[in-house]
Amino acid sequence: MDKSATIFVAGHRGLVGSAVVRKLTSLGYTNLLLRTHSELDLTSQSSVDAFFAAHKPQYVILAAAKVGGIHANNTYPADFITVNLQIQTNVITSAFNHKSRKLLFLGSSCIYPKFAPQPIPESALLTGPLEPTNEWYAVAKISGIKMCQAFRIQHSFDAISAMPTNLYGTNDNFHPENSHVLPALLRRFHEAKSKNVESVVVWGSGSPLREFLHVDDLADAVVFMMENYSDLEHVNVGSGKEVTIKELAELVKEVVGFQGEIVWDSTKPDGTPRKLMDSSKLADLGWEAKISLKDGLTDTYKWYLENVIAKQ
Repeated sequence: MDKSATIFVAGHRGLVGSAVVRKLTSLGYTNLLLRTHSELDLTSQSSVDAFFAAHKPQYVILAAAKVGGIHANNTYPADFITVNLQIQTNVITSAFNHKSRKLLFLGSSCIYPKFAPQPIPESALLTGPLEPTNEWYAVAKISGIKMCQAFRIQHSFDAISAMPTNLYGTNDNFHPENSHVLPALLRRFHEAKSKNVESVVVWGSGSPLREFLHVDDLADAVVFMMENYSDLEHVNVGSGKEVTIKELAELVKEVVGFQGEIVWDSTKPDGTPRKLMDSSKLADLGWEAKISLKDGLTDTYKWYLENVIAKQ
């Protein structure tokens, strides 16, 4: 990609989009097209088409999505499937119609079957039933992958898809009710430290294995794929490193500086025993994650203190 090329980063205020913007800016890309939701409603076909007609972005990174946890997915299933289908359909069709050179669509590891083999290869897609708690979001994301493939097959449009594992980092969501496990642990250990509490209770046994990827590593992979990958199949993006929830909690405790103890509430559910993506395809292309979990956690906690706690 030419450093002066026009690049539309859809969803530039989110966890992923903001990391992509930071990465592109650091590499010297000077012509980024960025629009907030109030400036451009991606669910409006006419608005999206008018934007593409006016600005004709050469490259598109589609990181915009309606996201949420289990509770949100269960409560607003119609919103999750409709909004995500609208965003994808509008951006992908407009990118093709207005002759963008390349588009990268970002999905999620929830596209895979609930009982997929571990580590999960790209070939596991559509081989079994989805996790019911977020199937509305997952079905939309699968449709996005298939839409990119369809435009490549029918129109030779260079549309590719990346499927990241569990993400964390700068601009993460630390909301008490609907944040993911890693920011939730950071917040809880910080609050316990601030209040001089003796212990922190964590759900389950601590035995499930999880994989985490710093969002700045994902942004690096996105740029790498834009420059080095043009093919039909979607590509997994993971760290390839597993950690138990127990190890994660101990690491968060250390990073935050909490001096008390961790109490495991084994009456609470553990969830899936193991969730790891097979990212060997991307590794074979020459990319691997660089940020260790400890460094990433330290960086994320620093951001949390400066941007969430300092503003309370």
